[in-house]
Amino acid sequence: MAGGHLVRRATDATFTAPGWAAGAVGFGRDAAVGAGGPAVHTGFGVCALESGGSVPAHVHSYEESVYVLDGAVVLRTDEGAWRLGPGDYGLVPVGTPHSFHNDGGEPARWAELLAPQPRAGHADDTYLVSPWDGPAPVTVDVRDPRVRRFGHIEPAHLDPGGQSQNLLAVSASMRTALLVYSGITVKMMVDRDLGAELATMFMVQYDPDGVAGRHDHPFEETYLFLTGRAEGEFDGERYDLGPGDVAFAGVGCVHAFRNLGDGPLRWLETQAPQPPGRHSYRFARDWEYLRDRLEGGTR
Repeated sequence: MAGGHLVRRATDATFTAPGWAAGAVGFGRDAAVGAGGPAVHTGFGVCALESGGSVPAHVHSYEESVYVLDGAVVLRTDEGAWRLGPGDYGLVPVGTPHSFHNDGGEPARWAELLAPQPRAGHADDTYLVSPWDGPAPVTVDVRDPRVRRFGHIEPAHLDPGGQSQNLLAVSASMRTALLVYSGITVKMMVDRDLGAELATMFMVQYDPDGVAGRHDHPFEETYLFLTGRAEGEFDGERYDLGPGDVAFAGVGCVHAFRNLGDGPLRWLETQAPQPPGRHSYRFARDWEYLRDRLEGGTR
């Protein structure tokens, strides 16, 4: 950790159950970003749940966004139960009762964004509630308009040539749109369209020539690297980042990325709080250009 950023290597992951989850079975969470570091808005980690494991019913005073990395987990809320597999993602709004269960034969892992950051002095802002009966879990059907809090993403969805409705099999929304620039593609996942108010989650892919110049934001960002290798620059320090590594950039941390490999570079990215309507990015090159003009006598 240095200044307004943090890099957490995959080999440093440690899975333990938070205090409120003492009644969980086979559950652990690697708290990569949270209290005690530079983050003040973000709680980010990777959760693991063994086959047959469970997390008791509870509610939070923060939003929870999840993205399944491998295995399958049943997420039950007061609206129903969903069996989430690799590439599925979802939002648990503030105050929504929910629980997790792994009824499959393999361990499950998912990335988890908590915003605002849970407070250790307030029991992690989590409260256990009584369990309840509900319908059998179903898989996420992204074409069903009743599925309001969940979605699915896979590498093919980041192909600029494959953005038709028939290929994506999703309803028209901001999650259908693909942002493409400078060898970079971005696909929104959890955002206001999904009902989020406090944070966002999305997927980023860099082509072999993909580069993002030095910039900063008025919010915090976290990156979980999934495929390929990246050079990440944070506060003037450079890091080689690969699958399973987590990086964090705080407000005002000047950062940049480039793809170090010959294939696609892909990571999961989160933002907390949600970006403002304007001025989300402050690119160093633009303000350096203005400085040079002013020093040259141009108004």
